[in-house]
Amino acid sequence: MRFVIRVTLALAFVGCSRPGQPIVIGLAAPFSQSRGVSMQRAAELAVSEINAKGGVRGRRLELRIRDDSASEGAALRIAEDFVEDARIVAVVGHLNSATSRAAAQLYRAASHPLPMISPSASSPDLSGLSPYFFRVCPSDLSFGQQLAHYAYDVLAARRAGVIFVNDDYGRGVRRTFVAEFTRLGGTVTEEDPYLPRVGSAEPYLSRMVASGGADALVLATDRASAEIVLRDRAQLGLTWLTLGGDGLTGIEAIGPLAEGLRITSAYLPDRPGEKNAQFVAAYAQANPGQYPDHRGAGSYDIIYLLARAIERVGADRSAIRDYLANVGGSEPAFDGVTGRIAFDAKGDVPLKPVVIGVVRSGRLVTERTP
Repeated sequence: MRFVIRVTLALAFVGCSRPGQPIVIGLAAPFSQSRGVSMQRAAELAVSEINAKGGVRGRRLELRIRDDSASEGAALRIAEDFVEDARIVAVVGHLNSATSRAAAQLYRAASHPLPMISPSASSPDLSGLSPYFFRVCPSDLSFGQQLAHYAYDVLAARRAGVIFVNDDYGRGVRRTFVAEFTRLGGTVTEEDPYLPRVGSAEPYLSRMVASGGADALVLATDRASAEIVLRDRAQLGLTWLTLGGDGLTGIEAIGPLAEGLRITSAYLPDRPGEKNAQFVAAYAQANPGQYPDHRGAGSYDIIYLLARAIERVGADRSAIRDYLANVGGSEPAFDGVTGRIAFDAKGDVPLKPVVIGVVRSGRLVTERTP
């Protein structure tokens, strides 16, 4: 029976690129959560634009969309489905580091490995995880360092408190911020792992007050946790300058509580350049009143990068992977709305800059570029 199944799958893969059939790309992220919305919308926009121009090699692109709920278990189940579907040639996703780590191992171990490109999984531990894993965002090594330099050099902060979510993302930002801030001469007074089940940040903030306070409060958390911290900071009457990583993207929607919050990001919609202006306008036309975030812009670039790869080498998983591994080397770098994409040997984009955004009147706008 196993022999029959393997032969059937092998024959399916042999016939997966027949002319006329759609070229299918997997799309996986927590789409039922606010952080996944922009990613899906931007990927769908890119596909519609490409198809309107005739597709790739005369074939339409098609997305197979699955919601992983930011769950490692769900990500594994989706990865199993994706690798067994001979029509899928690559995956855009997953969104966060933990799900990307789980899925990447399975994509690599499959009999027909599946290349994946994440728009936003930023944990340093993902570097070199798999020859089939790529990402178009900087790692937390860049985000944490930029936060440290901005806090120390621009805000003149000398004492910092850190609240972090105890996962791959939170630990990565916290670790790199603390290392760089102390190297610059600053003092980290508190490093507290936020426990979502508590539902309050008051104990953490009160402990920081008792230890002498802080010039800067750094949030290496997700948006939901950061909202609780900002609420409790206001209730305690604390006016500490507050900064966070790109996991806080979208928090500007909560209104005055987020005013003045600084956030690191690989992309902000006010990025200069005609290509980005056209993308933002097209995104707003398709989604009135909305702006793309870094996850959406990254996904938009990934779809176009995959289209270029398929145009060049065909709709074959292995060939696409090999093409991606050489982008920025023997193959030209890709100039997208998020900037230049050139992969190193670990699937990272080490030359991708990090910008500092600030919340002003309900918008996250660029305050500082490298």
